[in-house]
Amino acid sequence: MTFRTVNPATGELVEEFPLQSDEDVFAALETADTLYREDWKFRPVAERARIVSRAAQILRAKRDEYVEHLTLEMGKVTRFGYFEVDLVADILDYYAEHGEKFLAEQPLPGEPGAKLTAEPIGVILAIEPWNFPYYQLARVAVSQLVAGNVVMMKHAESVPRCALAFARLFEEAGAPEGAYTNLFCDIEQIATLIDDCRVRGVTLTGSERAGASVGERAGRNLKKAVLELGGSDPALILEGAPLDHAVEQVVMGRTYNSGQGCVNIKRVIVVGRERGAQMLAALAERFAAIEVGDPKDETTLVGPLASERGLEGLLRQIEDAKAAGARIVHGGNRVDRPGFYLEPTIITDIDENNPLYQEEAFGPVLSFYVVDSEEEAIRVANATRFGLGSYVFDADVEHAQQVASRIDSGMVYINSCFSDSPSLPFGGVKNSGFGRELSELGIGEFLNRKLVRIAP
Repeated sequence: MTFRTVNPATGELVEEFPLQSDEDVFAALETADTLYREDWKFRPVAERARIVSRAAQILRAKRDEYVEHLTLEMGKVTRFGYFEVDLVADILDYYAEHGEKFLAEQPLPGEPGAKLTAEPIGVILAIEPWNFPYYQLARVAVSQLVAGNVVMMKHAESVPRCALAFARLFEEAGAPEGAYTNLFCDIEQIATLIDDCRVRGVTLTGSERAGASVGERAGRNLKKAVLELGGSDPALILEGAPLDHAVEQVVMGRTYNSGQGCVNIKRVIVVGRERGAQMLAALAERFAAIEVGDPKDETTLVGPLASERGLEGLLRQIEDAKAAGARIVHGGNRVDRPGFYLEPTIITDIDENNPLYQEEAFGPVLSFYVVDSEEEAIRVANATRFGLGSYVFDADVEHAQQVASRIDSGMVYINSCFSDSPSLPFGGVKNSGFGRELSELGIGEFLNRKLVRIAP
């Protein structure tokens, strides 16, 4: 395994980065652990927050540089790359501003002399994916640095320049060596790190298989783990939903980031046969008009997939769905040009025996269902092992909230596609994992909430 920069828009290899030796990896762990025990956890929260705040200022000043890495390494459409960079800067500012409040001592009502203190626990090991190369890191690292933990980050092998740029951000902001450590290491080295007593918590965003492996190993070592393992997010279009608005939101919710998002809309479930036919026709028309092309072009909505492996996997899923009886309404083919491009695709007539009924399609592939009743829509929405995000569209917001309460997911968005914010918790249920990132909940995942009781 090597860390390689491959331009998804051309398929061209740009640069390779060597793996670190075992000696280098564990020397970095020793540096991180020593910094935590002797320095970082004792610094006032305000001092740690100032470093994070400076990182936000640096990132905003270097937006263009950071966006270039996104476009080069994972094919992110440049204009959407600015959204990601700005969101990460907002996360940095959010924890810099609110960290002291989140970590303040809490008195326990009815228990005189008793309080909870918030203390860090040590080295946090994070394993993160390529689809949002800075946002995925920020969701974990920023809160934990403010909390007083130190972070060792193993990023995806396909975005090494992004990984180095993010580490450089904290270095330039004044973080000491060991506060945030970038790792170019392999699976075996990660396993050994999890086993090491100096690592006190583990967090991963990735596949179910990776999550099960990391969770099992962390459990054997009695270490806290947070897992975010993707989803097959449904969008329920109820009988009162204005179709024009729903179509607009579904197009953006499915194609944003070239469809490579954990909380992208993956499945549309329309209540009513006539309305289903109308919405399918409207979506097919909109998908046919989508500009697929150079991610640097301002007119591009969908760029390349991040890797040839990802493209080939989606093409296999499409063929398997067709073989099981599904119908391709639009797209389904590789685009005839250099790079890793797929036509935006709509698939319908997917029954319960079709593999796509349960799978997550990680790209611009939309599964489309029509049902006769709201009850059936809820059943189809929940008929998956995943439970990350979900969407409900209806003019009656109160009724939409009632439906939302019956969907098995960690997040529900009503009448919009996803809307990320540092103050909104992120995470799922079922096979989408457990634990939360962002908001006050995220900073609390790797804290020791210590009881202090003073006797009268």
